[in-house]
Amino acid sequence: MAGATAGALAGIVVADFSRVLAGPYATMLLGDLGARVIKVERPGAGDDTRAWGPPWAQDGQSTYFHSVNRNKESLALNLSAPEDLAIARNLASRADILIENFKPGTMARYGLAYEELRLMNSRLIWCSITGFGSTAGRDLPGYDLLVQAMGGLMSITGDDEPTKAGVALVDVLTGLHACVSILGALHHRDRTGQGQAIEVTLLGTLLSALVNQASAFVQAGVVSERMGNAHPSIAPYEVYQASDRPIVIAVGNDAQFARMAQVLDHAELANDPRFATNPARVTHRTALNAALNAALQNRTADHWQREFQRVGVPAGPVNDIAQAFALAQSLGLDPIRQVELSSQTSRTVAHPATFSETSVRYEHSAPTLDADGDALRREFST
Repeated sequence: MAGATAGALAGIVVADFSRVLAGPYATMLLGDLGARVIKVERPGAGDDTRAWGPPWAQDGQSTYFHSVNRNKESLALNLSAPEDLAIARNLASRADILIENFKPGTMARYGLAYEELRLMNSRLIWCSITGFGSTAGRDLPGYDLLVQAMGGLMSITGDDEPTKAGVALVDVLTGLHACVSILGALHHRDRTGQGQAIEVTLLGTLLSALVNQASAFVQAGVVSERMGNAHPSIAPYEVYQASDRPIVIAVGNDAQFARMAQVLDHAELANDPRFATNPARVTHRTALNAALNAALQNRTADHWQREFQRVGVPAGPVNDIAQAFALAQSLGLDPIRQVELSSQTSRTVAHPATFSETSVRYEHSAPTLDADGDALRREFST
């Protein structure tokens, strides 16, 4: 792409055979860091998320597709057609990284498995994203909702019934794990000159992301249950009700609890044997929550947030998404960036990291299907 800024991964070429969310999120992050990302899509339809709307962006494509496909070129290839498959193989033979999330065995059927591609390109880093692995779980469909259910997350989320996260969280985390793994493999290649194959699973990612809940089972045999917004090991650490809207209080130690009690004009809570220590507060959570809600209802959430912040107690109102962006803007985090969209400009969510020596780029919005097809077919036809 012309005009790209000098990012940390400038000069790296990514062959992106992935679609929907986990893979495209990983490749977008690589593109943000300067890599050249060539997105291979089905002719006529493209990535499924192109049709996942409304809402729609200015160019008529879905905002879902735009969320994970900036800084990419689009190449439509029919892998069942010999001439298109030859282009795909040429692309793979020249790429530094290949990412795919087809059903296990699909890439092998087209001669694009790692075992074959490494013979043409020993430096290739080949990353496969699957739902439940490529062996016994190969036939289980890798849908985020299914993994949230079968992987245990929904069993500890919600109140009266199992509840999924408000976004496809497992897909996003898997994309991050894929990106981290690829960067590790690039470092290995820098030292040895050798590429390698990587497999990242949604189920494995979720089990890792369960962190303390998973460790409670692995090390202590404890199977956690749903607790709504409560924390199994810390109190107060959940949602409470101020006079106008909900507020979260996240007390991490006894000193914070004592300062919180002072702000609420209930210093006696810190000396109550039921609440003096964190284990005691966890045991007597119901009584503690009743006392806190009664005190918090006298003022607004913003009032309490300011007062708690003054004494170093973590707390804040439950914002909607618009309020969350306004907060980031007020803190100077610049959460929205401008990108090119045909002859206009569009907006995109900012990459979350900043670098002192290299740039994060926002060069182009998500491409239309096969937008770069003619040039790419000429480049990789031989």
